[in-house]
Amino acid sequence: MLTLNSLDRVAESYVRYTLALGEIDPYHVDAFFGPPEWKEQAKGITLEEIIDKAAEARAAISDDQIKAAPRAKFLAKQLEALKAQAQLKNGTPFTFDEESSAVYDVVAPAFPDSYYANVVNQLEPLLPGQGTLAEKWEALRSQFNIPPDRLEALFTAGVDIARERTKKYIPLPANESFEIELVSGEVWGAYNWYKGQSHSLIQVNTDLPMTVNRIIHLACHEGYPGHHVYNTLLEKGMVEENNWVEFKLFPLYSPIALIAEGTAEYGAELNFSPGDRLDFETEVLYPMAGLDPARGEELNHIQELMDGLGNASNEAARRYLDGRASKSETIEWLQVHALASPKRAEQNVRFFETHRAYIVTYDVGEAMVKSYVESKAGSVEEKWKVFAALLSSPAVPSDLLV
Repeated sequence: MLTLNSLDRVAESYVRYTLALGEIDPYHVDAFFGPPEWKEQAKGITLEEIIDKAAEARAAISDDQIKAAPRAKFLAKQLEALKAQAQLKNGTPFTFDEESSAVYDVVAPAFPDSYYANVVNQLEPLLPGQGTLAEKWEALRSQFNIPPDRLEALFTAGVDIARERTKKYIPLPANESFEIELVSGEVWGAYNWYKGQSHSLIQVNTDLPMTVNRIIHLACHEGYPGHHVYNTLLEKGMVEENNWVEFKLFPLYSPIALIAEGTAEYGAELNFSPGDRLDFETEVLYPMAGLDPARGEELNHIQELMDGLGNASNEAARRYLDGRASKSETIEWLQVHALASPKRAEQNVRFFETHRAYIVTYDVGEAMVKSYVESKAGSVEEKWKVFAALLSSPAVPSDLLV
């Protein structure tokens, strides 16, 4: 059986060779607050060496240890993902499902086009006007767009209330903090860059207009109880208390990303009931944006139906990355089956091209976290306890299967 010291050696190898892949792929390492010299030492290491060293470190973890120690299971899954991601970068072909299984420990469910058509049919009578349904949806949502000069104020208000509500259930360090920055030219809508010592930089992309009902979701997802809280709790428990070096690192393309995105997505639902969310939007956010609060319920009802199209992005990515649909066909498919505008569909495809199977971490991750938490808890208070325990653990996606 592995000793603690041998696990520590495996963890150090994992961190060093993950950093090496980060030197080759600048997207790979999302956060690192370990020894600075390790990043320098990671330069010049080849993909072939990363593949070999990841396999060697994984082989050092026994099946018995994986069964007995969550830390060992976490390291094993992360190392398997590191090897697969390095192989992918080195030209080894993976299907979309093979990639998502090897890197994120899940396979996204597949639905026929008729599944999305059924949701679209429910939306059709709610979207008046001329043009395609995607154009009608874009025209309607544009009526709820936040004026660009008010976006930062609204987002700050959303993060503040999300923080206040989260702290009722999850104790946070007194020094935890965040800052907000508006950016452009990215393939995502918002991003949390965790800096260590309980501090995050939350960036919001201004390339596409943001509707007022997106504020609470993004504030919870990127901030409270989402990415900022998750990273803060991992640093406090895994690093400061356990001194586990592997949690000084957050690789984007790995199983931990599905836990992170899944908890961030579900965290918005946990933090705000539909009624509480609507109340805050209509009483605070709509007036701040200069919009009519009387229409808040209308938008939220349509958005609830739109959420049923969430898995469409997974299916579009699967077809595109597997070579079964061209770029133009994928953009067209997203307009029909996800009601995406041409510009939003193009941004989605750029996301697929940049981050490939990472798209599964959102809807699939949310469904897994929701099922896991709600299978173990009934009351709101109990759900928060299970959720907080998940945020503070070295869990892997397959642990969530119920």
